[in-house]
Amino acid sequence: MHRRRPDPAPSSPTPRTPQRTLTRPEDPPAPRRIEKFEVGARVDHSRDHDLMAGLSEQMAKAAVRMDRKTHTRLKRGKLRPEARIDLHGMTLDAAHPALMNFILSAHADGKRLVLVITGKGKHRDEPGPIPQRLGVLRHQVPQWLRMAPLVGAVLDVTPAHASHGGQGAYYVYLRRRR
Repeated sequence: MHRRRPDPAPSSPTPRTPQRTLTRPEDPPAPRRIEKFEVGARVDHSRDHDLMAGLSEQMAKAAVRMDRKTHTRLKRGKLRPEARIDLHGMTLDAAHPALMNFILSAHADGKRLVLVITGKGKHRDEPGPIPQRLGVLRHQVPQWLRMAPLVGAVLDVTPAHASHGGQGAYYVYLRRRR
């Protein structure tokens, strides 16, 4: 854990045994401090907390696995989904098997683009003592699509265009059937 000190000059002719040193990872750079705050100055808040990134940020950072032209048309809402499933009002226990059956049957039928409508989630006026994530299906569906057995059928998942449901729906681009 300690940094290695330089070896002192050998005073005796006895051989020294080599010591193992532990490498210490570099400390993250300290955030820049603004000496004098000015209105409109940019402040880096990236290291202020260690909360997990939001769902939209995670999906934006994920690598796109489809060709660029198709992905651009998809984001602009130019492609039409071949099938859709609406999971509004379903519990997690009912939605998971329904989604699995829908995706696997759409893949077996040779469909390439399907729409999964999750809804945006209920907004509660009164917060309870235990914080709850709003839109449980909205957050759970992308994770289900990245797990077996659906990961073999799904090529990419992106948020839907506003014309197809916006934040409350996902485009699921399926792999070609072999």
